[in-house]
Amino acid sequence: MASKLPLADTVGMALTTLKANRLRSLLTMLGIVIGNASVITLVGVGRGAQNLAEDQLSSLGANVLFVVPGSNDTRRQGVAFPRTLVLEDASAIAAQVPSVKRVAPQISANEVVQAGARSTSASISGVTPAFLPVRSFEVARGRFISSEDEQSAKTVVVIGPDLRDKLFPSGAAVGQSIRIRDQSFSVIGVMEPKGAVFGSNQDENAYIPLTTMVSRLTGRDPTYGISLSFISVEAKDEQSTGPAKFQITNLLRQRHRILRKDDFAVRSQKDALTIVGTITGGLTLMLGAIGGVSLLVGGIGIMNIMLVSVSERTEEIGLRKALGARSSDVLRQFLVESLVLASLGGVIGTAVGLGTVTAVAFFSPLPAAIGASTILVTVGLSGSIGLFFGVVPAKRAAMLDPIVALRSL
Repeated sequence: MASKLPLADTVGMALTTLKANRLRSLLTMLGIVIGNASVITLVGVGRGAQNLAEDQLSSLGANVLFVVPGSNDTRRQGVAFPRTLVLEDASAIAAQVPSVKRVAPQISANEVVQAGARSTSASISGVTPAFLPVRSFEVARGRFISSEDEQSAKTVVVIGPDLRDKLFPSGAAVGQSIRIRDQSFSVIGVMEPKGAVFGSNQDENAYIPLTTMVSRLTGRDPTYGISLSFISVEAKDEQSTGPAKFQITNLLRQRHRILRKDDFAVRSQKDALTIVGTITGGLTLMLGAIGGVSLLVGGIGIMNIMLVSVSERTEEIGLRKALGARSSDVLRQFLVESLVLASLGGVIGTAVGLGTVTAVAFFSPLPAAIGASTILVTVGLSGSIGLFFGVVPAKRAAMLDPIVALRSL
């Protein structure tokens, strides 16, 4: 009985066969290369989007809750928020909610800002001194709005670094004057860069005292009083965010005399992170599945080429069997050839994918990244695809009758 062919000899014969048909081997691997590169790139970009969203949400401030006007139905429909949140609500939260550390009411409006001959559109926010610590902002030059500025409704403004670059590209901004809706404001400070949140660049904003915002720009509502865009609330610590959310909700329901639907919403950073994680996680899974389809197509390509190879090498198979090779030896050789094609294609595709992810992270603001576990799984999957799609051609080769195969010689 013929002895079993050593594995090393089987691998050597498979490599020799693949080298003899270099171009076909390379074209066969191309599907796996594209599939692996797609999976690595798409998963890396998906994770980069998730990391970017989480970083942007973290920049909103630690242990921060946001109280916004309007019900959930109102926000889903995209209509204008009703003026149901007023300055007295912010004062009540600060005075009556024990788990709250600071409260920062805010009024925002888009206005044209001018400095000399230069002008641009910017988001103007009327804030209190508490805005700075609640939202974890820092001042790079000058100072922020003080209690005296707010009490006296002074016409002072603190601008973001990008807005400073647009209005004062060649000189210092602190001490200069800008105009907002034909009102002159003195620049007292420039903020540290903060970045964008969901497409809104915080570095292009301008901040003025809330009282100045009311007296000079927005005015009072005759029915509700001083209407707010939202209220930023800093809880005492991370464990206090849950109780603070519950207490704020109950307090505002009592103040607004709500029996059924709330006319406000309280959102935490954790809520937003959960939503973002769900969305980006689903996006990453979908992108990975799209790349997986490419791997499947590559596997089908391997099976097709290996079937053609079996037909072309019928005489070789018959001769080997006539000389004593067993069916299992032929089966292993074709399986090894499929495995080598898929694995080598997987390694090359992974290298291409890693290079693409690195390029995306370097040349774009998206912090694309890929984990070692994903790389190992992808390479292992490509090898498994080679084995799976190589079974049919290998079985066909192993089942050839040597007598029938030798007739064509």
